[in-house]
Amino acid sequence: MIVEGAARLFRRALMAIGRGRVTTSLDTGSVQILQLGLGGGELHDGLPRLAEFGFASRPLAGADAVVLFIGGDRSNGVVVATGDQNSRPRNLNPGETMIYTSDGTQVYLQGGGVVQVTAAAKVRMVTPRLEVTGDVIDQCDAQTHTVANMRAIYNEHDHSGVQTGEGTTSGPSATQ
Repeated sequence: MIVEGAARLFRRALMAIGRGRVTTSLDTGSVQILQLGLGGGELHDGLPRLAEFGFASRPLAGADAVVLFIGGDRSNGVVVATGDQNSRPRNLNPGETMIYTSDGTQVYLQGGGVVQVTAAAKVRMVTPRLEVTGDVIDQCDAQTHTVANMRAIYNEHDHSGVQTGEGTTSGPSATQ
């Protein structure tokens, strides 16, 4: 009797963790729901997925997943981790973090205090006010003028050949 109980407990422990692939997902409710295909043709539908607070993602079909079955009960599971081998960024240095999508959009928190945003179309900030404590440089790979530097040039430039009436002036003098 004791041996049978120990064997049953051992089987439940073995059944407590599963690894599979996402087959489909639903992201319309208060919790994301996944369907997973596990080894041996085992299919689980309606599995809730837990994610870290403040971070949301929706795994692609085919993504790897780890599921915990509470008490080894295969009808009571929760997905605790997902990952996609094809789109996972590689070669991060220890301590670095990246948020990414399958199409290559990235927010890369690099060592040394560098944040790099990579987007093919645009970066849009929805905020009533954007504040930057340092210099802003546009076209940074082609020039080095900051917005503050360009404002100073604009404020201090002068024109020659000023005429009254409908006339035009020549371009600003190159002061910087």
